[in-house]
Amino acid sequence: MKISKNDWYFIAVIVAVLGIFYAISGEEKTKRVPLDDKHQAAYELFKKTQSKMEVDKTCPACHFEPGGVPFPAKHPVKPKDGPMRCLFCHKLKASAVGK
Repeated sequence: MKISKNDWYFIAVIVAVLGIFYAISGEEKTKRVPLDDKHQAAYELFKKTQSKMEVDKTCPACHFEPGGVPFPAKHPVKPKDGPMRCLFCHKLKASAVGK
């Protein structure tokens, strides 16, 4: 079976797409939720409910502006009136949640 010119184009496109996916994949840059005394209640609530949305409801107790723990200057989203969705990006440490 001979490979035609169109087949080589198709192979080149597939290799290019896979190369792009490989190039953009990399180390996760989002910070994980610290496993410290301040966040222990969040970990315990997640173990109990297995619901990230329930844990997210506890975040505004400390993380709010102004007056709370400030968001970093480069933080992409600073919620205003809507619910905070911290665990949409920030992950809990797997060793602490039993995964």
